[in-house]
Amino acid sequence: MSMSAFMLFTIIFGFPLNILTIVCTAKYKKLRSHLNYILVNLAVANLVVICFGSTTAFYSFSQMYFSLGTLACKIEGFTATLGGMVSLWSLAVVAFERFLVICKPMGSFSFRESHAVMGCIFTWVIGFMAAVPPLLGWSRYIPEGLQCSCGPDWYTVNNKWNNESYVLFMFCFCFGFPLAVIVFSYGRLLLTLHAVAKQQEQSATTQKAEREVTRMVIVMIFGFLVCWLPYASFALWAVTHRGEEFDLRMASIPSVFSKASTVYNPFIYIFMNRQVSLSS
Repeated sequence: MSMSAFMLFTIIFGFPLNILTIVCTAKYKKLRSHLNYILVNLAVANLVVICFGSTTAFYSFSQMYFSLGTLACKIEGFTATLGGMVSLWSLAVVAFERFLVICKPMGSFSFRESHAVMGCIFTWVIGFMAAVPPLLGWSRYIPEGLQCSCGPDWYTVNNKWNNESYVLFMFCFCFGFPLAVIVFSYGRLLLTLHAVAKQQEQSATTQKAEREVTRMVIVMIFGFLVCWLPYASFALWAVTHRGEEFDLRMASIPSVFSKASTVYNPFIYIFMNRQVSLSS
């Protein structure tokens, strides 16, 4: 029942937080900047996970088994994977966009509305690329862990590397690569800001800005890892240790952690945004 209670927590707090994100962006003109498009995109992806993934998981955990049938399992697995991948890649796009704007690696490059829209579209294309294959035979969506939520099949055997290849694809392309983009982008951003702060050592404002950005970057990367590292690591372990027994509870916890991102993402990326605090 603790899993059910946790899912209820993500629904109660995650839904209004992400709705508030969209409403605030629509209400306050200063929040409708190109760089904030992807934050609204992130909120939409979180709502997809909450409405189709968290609610289904809450009901199933309360029943102690997945009682909604095969079709509902596929729908939950698909929508949770789609929303999760869009959310995950949105974090990478946020980092890369900030790198482009602040570090100016392309010189006089001007970040425009079309670039922001392309970034949002890119995340959904990647999301569908990751979520559709199990519906077409590359892996499949089945009840996982305690059999109360559905996701890609990463633990059954005798499938001629069908599941294994999909998990490796997801681990590299949908976890490793976006994590590398995030670390690289924020790493360069911190180096750039540090260089500016060093040139203006007497400026208290610059020094304060550097400390604030450093703190926010650390929180962002930590939040990303808390959400996705357990799921990615356990799936990879299951693929590389075929036939070994594991605790079913340990197979469900990573999935729950990934769904919890719908709550903390708004706090990190929206309510730590100085524009939001100034508007409110």
